[in-house]
Amino acid sequence: MLPLDKFLYKNSGKKIVLLGKGELFTREEYVAFLKKSDIEVVTRLEEGVVGIIEHHRISHVEELISCDAYVRDIPIYKLSEFEKIMSLSLVDAHILMSLKLKNDQKRLYQLLHNPYINDSLFLKLIPMYVWDRSKNSDNNEDRGVIIATLRRFLEFKVNEEDLLYSHLTLNRLVRDTTNPDLLYALLYFPDYKFLQKGKQWVTLREIIANSSYINQKTINKLLNFRDRNIPFYLSANPATPIEILKKFANNYHETEIDEALASNTTIDHTLFIELLSNRGSVREVLLTYQPIDNQRFHLIEAIQIEESEYSALGENILIEKDVLNRLVKRTNPFLLQSLASNPSLDATMIDILYKKNPNKYDSLLAGNPSASKDILKNLYQKNKNNQFVLSALASNVSTPISILQTLFELEIFEINEALASNESLPLEFLNILKIDTRLRHALTNNHTFTASITQSLGV
Repeated sequence: MLPLDKFLYKNSGKKIVLLGKGELFTREEYVAFLKKSDIEVVTRLEEGVVGIIEHHRISHVEELISCDAYVRDIPIYKLSEFEKIMSLSLVDAHILMSLKLKNDQKRLYQLLHNPYINDSLFLKLIPMYVWDRSKNSDNNEDRGVIIATLRRFLEFKVNEEDLLYSHLTLNRLVRDTTNPDLLYALLYFPDYKFLQKGKQWVTLREIIANSSYINQKTINKLLNFRDRNIPFYLSANPATPIEILKKFANNYHETEIDEALASNTTIDHTLFIELLSNRGSVREVLLTYQPIDNQRFHLIEAIQIEESEYSALGENILIEKDVLNRLVKRTNPFLLQSLASNPSLDATMIDILYKKNPNKYDSLLAGNPSASKDILKNLYQKNKNNQFVLSALASNVSTPISILQTLFELEIFEINEALASNESLPLEFLNILKIDTRLRHALTNNHTFTASITQSLGV
């Protein structure tokens, strides 16, 4: 049997029977489309009929016609195949102009549920949809638009079908997508609220403002909402242009905004200096999260920060190696204590800290994945009765397997909890630990363990 598009082309001037009601187009649209190919739509098997196009749901009378066509060896095509051909023939500009002129919400709703239109057209249709803004509404059309959006743009497993029927899944969609145009379109959705794990509410717009894939168009629309919380999320977002970040710094003299700016790794030296002049939490965030090169380190030294403030600097994992080499040679106890657990140090730097204070930072060094195996072995040998050090070693992915096995044999819950989180622990031990239900949280966050389950299920 010929493909439907070739069949229609070949049978220009003939007749076709349409059975069943379509979902993506009206009958008038089906008839008009076939008329362009000089094909007449009829309702029965009369002379000149060369084919049947039928929906998967048809009436009893239509079923009799279908059976008769089958007996006569008349080709029968699926309506979904015909709808795909019609959909691919649509001209985006014509569709959009027609909808703008007529504001035909029913037609718009049909198009949003059409799986054959391209993503670009779909996202241009979303802003044209009129949502039910009444309180406590449970509008079927609104829910249908959400489902159509999730089904089109969200990857989900077969057993996750129920996720499509909740607006809460929009949270996951925003966090997963890398499509700037989708993020912009979602701003036309109602500003749904989501409860985070920390029992804090966050809105759809706030999650979008936090996405690293937003573009200037989306930023402008977010700011036009005049929502006082949006600047905070944009201030912390590396995707926000530096010009806007500087406007926030000049226009919002609030600690919360300054802290968000201080955490944003894309700020320039001018803004860095301005924020560095702050004291307290703003400076602490700045020293903890900003990339620190020699130029910025000189600025920090020049303002003579408090000795205790070096603790925040020691936690920073974005410090250049030259600066780190200088820091590990200092004597500031606040700084050295923070550096001891900083994974950005290399083995040589860890060795310098260890030799400088052989016993003072054992529990911190024991948990540092950058520590050499020799240092970790030494820490184990001299701390066999120190549960804090043993737990740190148990959680460290760099700890030699032989030591991890020895720690496992101690059968101490606190140590087992650390082992359960360690992705370097052999699977045979993780499978034994799973018997203890108290370790469920640690195991579910262990990629080695979860990957083994996924593999065993063939997912």
